[in-house]
Amino acid sequence: MHAITTTGLTKHYGPIRALDALDITVREGEIFGFLGPNGAGKSTTIRLLLGFLRPTSGEGRVLGLDSVRDSVAIRARIGYLPGGVALYDSLTGEEILDYLGELSGRPPVRRKELCDRLELLPQTLRRLVRDYSRGMRQKIGIVQALQHEPELAILDEPSEGLDPLMQRAFYDILDVLKNEGRTIFFSSHVLSEVERVCDRVAIVRRGRLVAVEEIAALLARRMRKVDMRLAGTPPRLEDVPGVLNIMIADGRLTCQVEGDIRPFLAAIVDAPIVDLTIEPAHLEDAFLELYKEAGR
Repeated sequence: MHAITTTGLTKHYGPIRALDALDITVREGEIFGFLGPNGAGKSTTIRLLLGFLRPTSGEGRVLGLDSVRDSVAIRARIGYLPGGVALYDSLTGEEILDYLGELSGRPPVRRKELCDRLELLPQTLRRLVRDYSRGMRQKIGIVQALQHEPELAILDEPSEGLDPLMQRAFYDILDVLKNEGRTIFFSSHVLSEVERVCDRVAIVRRGRLVAVEEIAALLARRMRKVDMRLAGTPPRLEDVPGVLNIMIADGRLTCQVEGDIRPFLAAIVDAPIVDLTIEPAHLEDAFLELYKEAGR
């Protein structure tokens, strides 16, 4: 059984197409990235999956359940962190975690571990939420979504408001969950963190699906930038598969390498190289390239 499946999932607001015929499948046990800029349709998709919105057409299934007919049963089995999490200011952090834990109907067996990793001290949890910073509120949101060990966690912009140290602590939490075989649906517009934590990624643009790819496969096809300094005759690269945009000047050669890098490495093995830099492919480059292609 897949954790999430959508078939032609569509949401229109009059003439506005917030989401248009989305087809994705999330496997059990993977961290699945849902990537796109603000306004691309990410939060709309999540609200449809949880039954907070009704689709104009199409279907969404979560843990084998229909997102419209079985929305209450779905929400009882998942952990959810909404984007821009809002909390009750008149309660303490501990009271909010207790209250939301009771709503889930499952014991908060993971709360202490999560609070320790995110540096939520007992004295902090006894303070009123109205005194919390944005980052502290986000930490509470993360803990409430994961404290009851849900079968599936749906996280909408989960690192928003966290400082770099807490972002790293959060990524460590995701690593633990992944090693345990948990399923995470991870919506974000931060390319670096999607590249860091996700197995596969769906990219959306203006409500439409652009691509669904393994992160490794997506990066393998991207351009790598090469810069080498030479102490003699430069290698001949014009006929090497995947090598583009070759420029040679003042003992320096720059180029780009697309796809499999092995033919390029074979071509330079005897070159008089003084220094060589091969910049790794980044998801940002893949994202921008796919967006450019989708907009044509």
